[in-house]
Order: sequence, then structure tokens, then C-alpha cells
Amino acid sequence: MIQSYKPFFKKEQTVDRVIKKRKWSRKRILTIAGVAGIILLIAGSAYFASGKSKLNVDVERITVSDVTKGAFKDVIPVNGTVQPIATIYLDALEGGRVEEKLVEDGAMVYKGQPILRLSNTDLELSLANQETAVFQVLTQMQNTKNNAVQNSIQQLNQKAEVDNSLAEAERVYNLNKHLHNEKVIGLQEFKAAENDYNYQVRRKRLNTQTLKQDSSSMNQQISQATASYGRMQNALQLMRRKVGDLVVRAPVDGQLTSLDAEMGQSKNKGERLGQIDVLNGYKIRVDVDEHYISRVFIGQSGEATIAGKPYKLTIRKVYTQVNNGRFQVDMDFEGAAPEGIRRGQTIQIRLALSDETTALLLPKGGFYQQTGGNWVFKVTENGSKAYKVDVQLGRQNPEYYEVVSGLQPGDKVVTSSYENYGNMQELVLKK
Repeated sequence: MIQSYKPFFKKEQTVDRVIKKRKWSRKRILTIAGVAGIILLIAGSAYFASGKSKLNVDVERITVSDVTKGAFKDVIPVNGTVQPIATIYLDALEGGRVEEKLVEDGAMVYKGQPILRLSNTDLELSLANQETAVFQVLTQMQNTKNNAVQNSIQQLNQKAEVDNSLAEAERVYNLNKHLHNEKVIGLQEFKAAENDYNYQVRRKRLNTQTLKQDSSSMNQQISQATASYGRMQNALQLMRRKVGDLVVRAPVDGQLTSLDAEMGQSKNKGERLGQIDVLNGYKIRVDVDEHYISRVFIGQSGEATIAGKPYKLTIRKVYTQVNNGRFQVDMDFEGAAPEGIRRGQTIQIRLALSDETTALLLPKGGFYQQTGGNWVFKVTENGSKAYKVDVQLGRQNPEYYEVVSGLQPGDKVVTSSYENYGNMQELVLKK
């Protein structure tokens, strides 16, 4: 018999639940994130493609300067050294041995004051020989003059004799001529008197010519002797002056410096012994970069501040020789030199290369080292940003650059160093 039975397990009754659909599904979030990433990627690409890279900068760590319009003078700073207005060098006019030092280095001397005494036996011997030669010439000239006087006396005696003989012959001739005309004497006696008279006339003429020639010759001899004596005297004076040059004297009033002479030391002719500084004024010897050699001329001015007071200077001499990339100029003070300055003192001078003009001015700063004056960071009107702009800068002085193009009066420019900005195109200024 088959028994019926109920299943051991009961059928479970099921109830349906409503499941709420999620609003931000994982798939949707990933989709949105992907779209946003693509947008950011496109935006970043566009930003970097535009080249406007930015950098945040603290305003307190930079310098912002205004572009202004005003008076501009092309000035360069130079250094000068104070020197005496004139320096006279002492050279040995004649060589010799230092016998005596009469003045020490650094002393004040007056014109003509003996400084050194040298000795030179060759010069002293030459002087003695010259004096002897002059004495001999003088003796010869005096002998010539004495001979001339004696000859003149003889000539005058002979002339007196000739004149007397002529006068007597003329008297006899005139008398015999009268007697002959009166038939008192014969023709023979008259002719004798006439011949004697004619002879005396010719003798007188010859005597006059001879006396004239002798006088001319004697005068010539005396003139030659006098000229020779004069030349010998000049040579003697020159030799005495050469011996006198063995005593070295100060040519001007001033201070003796750089004296190089010791007792017993031998000095050659022309050797430098020292120098004398004329202290009635000062000049400034200035070193200038060779870059400006074509722009520096005599008459240009400069300014210097000494002990808190401004002084003007003028270029009076330009040395065009270039050494180690620099050349030199001499500048004089306009008016009195400052009190208290000393030889060798260094003075800073602002040398003007042009007259004052009106120009657009940009204060100097460290930016020039990185840009070379070709571009700057110009600040926006609200002061929140600074962007790169191209400019052209011209002349410069210690305070300003001359703006040729790229900026206008009232513009603000970052003038501090750009060393840390790299290739940034824009600065975001943060306070």
C-alpha cells in the first residue's frame, strides 16, 4: 500500500522589493571624469600652445618703477686720480758722480735752489782748455790790432811825406811856369819842374790807393779776429754753463718728489733724477673705457661731489693711446680746487657725453642683465599682473635708461632682477 505524504520542505512564499536606481553610478562618474580630463587636457594644450607661461611673484620682493618724461644727460661714471696741475721732471743735463745732496725727497723747493752737486773731471778739463784757447785768440786779436795801429802810423807818416813833396813840387812848377812865360828861365828848367810835379801827383794817387787797400785789409783782419774771439767766448760760456749744470737746480717752485740719487752714485747724461710737483693747483687724471673714445673731446664737462659739495670739471687734454682697454684724459676744476684734497686721492666723476635733452626715462635696475634692454615686464593698470613687452633702450646714465620705443609715460615696469623668471611670459603679482 502506497501511502501519500507531504513534502518535507514547504514552499517559501516570495515577496517582490522595489530596488531604487542609483543617480551617480560608477560608470557615469568615470564618464564625467573622462570628459573633464579631456577638457582640461585641451585647455592646458591651448594654454601652453599660446606660450603665456605664468609665475606667481611676491610684490614685496620686486621693484616696480614708473616710466617718466624728463631731462636726460648722457653721463658715465669714471674714476680719477688727483695730480698736481703740472709736474716738472729733473734730468741730469750732464753726467757725473753725485758729490752732495742738498735737499731731501719730499721737501719744498724754490726756483733756482740747488738740489744736487755732481762732479765730472772731463768737463772741468774741457773748460780749462777752452779758457786757454780763448785767451790765445784774445792775445792774437790784440796783436793784430797793435800791428794795425803801427801800420796806420807808418801809412800816415808816408802820406804826410807824399803830401809835402807834392806841395813843394806844385809850388816850384807854378813858379817856373811863370818865370818861363816871362822868359826868365829856359825851357829845360821849366820841364824839369813840370816832370817833378807830375811825378808827385802820381805818387800821391798811388799812396792814397795803397793806404785805402791796407786799411780795408786791416779792418778785415780785425773783424775776423773779433768774430773768432766772439765765437770762442760763446763756446766758453757754453762750456761754463755745462759745468754749471753739474749743480742740479729746481726749475720751478714746488715739492721735490721721487728723488733718485745717492752719494757716490754715477748718473748718465739725460738720466731721470726726480720730479717737482707744482702745487698751485690740481688736475684729475681720469681713466675712460675705450668704448667711449670717439665721444670724448676737449671741453666736455663732468661733476664730482667732494666732502658733500658739488664741483664742476672740464676736460683739457685727451690722451688717445689705449692701454688695457682704457684711455686717459686730464680734467681741471672750474674755479678753485677743493680744499684738503691730496695727490693720489681717488675721485668719482660723472662725465657728461652730451648736453641735457628731454627724453623718456626708465630707472636703472637689475633687469638689464637678463634682457639686455630688449624687453621688460610691464605691469597692468590694476597692478595684478606684469607681462612681457619688447622695448628699445638707448643712452644711459648712472640713474636712467633712455626709452626709445615700447613704453609710454606713466607705464610701470618691473626693474628688479629677472634672474629667477626663466622663460616666463607673465608674472602674477601677489600681495
